[in-house]
Amino acid sequence: MRAARYHQYGGVETLVVEEVTDPRPGPGEIRIEVAAASVNPVDWKVRSGAVREVLPVDLPAIPGRDAVGVVDEIGAGVQGVRIGDRVFGLGGVTGATAELAVLSAWAPAPAEWSDEQAAGAGLAAVTALGGLKVLGLLQGRTLLVEGAAGGVGSAAVEFAVARGATVIGTASERNHAFLTSLGAVPTTYGAGLAERVAALAPGGVDVVLDAAGSGSLVDLVAIAGDPARVSTIADHANAQRLGVHLVNAANDSALLAEAGELGRQGRYTPRVERTYPLDAIAEAHAYSARGRTRGKVVVSI
Repeated sequence: MRAARYHQYGGVETLVVEEVTDPRPGPGEIRIEVAAASVNPVDWKVRSGAVREVLPVDLPAIPGRDAVGVVDEIGAGVQGVRIGDRVFGLGGVTGATAELAVLSAWAPAPAEWSDEQAAGAGLAAVTALGGLKVLGLLQGRTLLVEGAAGGVGSAAVEFAVARGATVIGTASERNHAFLTSLGAVPTTYGAGLAERVAALAPGGVDVVLDAAGSGSLVDLVAIAGDPARVSTIADHANAQRLGVHLVNAANDSALLAEAGELGRQGRYTPRVERTYPLDAIAEAHAYSARGRTRGKVVVSI
């Protein structure tokens, strides 16, 4: 099969597209013929070697963790899925940006989603849902999402709105109309955030999700009034020190199914900013690493 791969840690210049051995699913896993895979910040952080102490990988490695495609092989013990089913889901830290990929968590891909949208849903959905679940009931509460225009943040906005929350989202001004279209009240991030939020929510903010990891966690705790009312999916360095919930993405088929059901209901639409062909994998990683993505970057296989 053809796959994107890197043989050493480094910049985008390490990425090549080459023929590699087909992967095989183990017990509890499935293999899909990949239609599209997404590019997440963790992909280029792993490739660069920046997180090798936390997420080491065997080199050479195929980047990518989530994808969509048609099931073509089923591992031992797997039930509830058949050859030919269109699914979206997650594999290991690496392995998705290829013609064939092994998944350990998956759910039916809604017919309402294009392949590009379904490819961008997996990791963003489980991360956003995990970050929201630790905050408890959202119905009738006010949620602040820091970094609301990115892949995880935009998913969190739609999930929270679907659960009856009033959502305030931070983003650069160019993304304010985008946040409004998702159902959030937009504001800018940075200095003066507490004052801007107070003007938008005179009754205060009940809970906060940090999807940005931009160093604002101290301010977000102050806005919420209690670290137990704050979760972060990005600021590992400060989460434990401040006592906020730190949420890591889990390969959870139940969370994927929940996201897929909201997709079928028209209440969650994965947002894709750019799609690249496999041969342009280096450009896709470079664009994602700019850190100003609205929604997701996707690679079409």
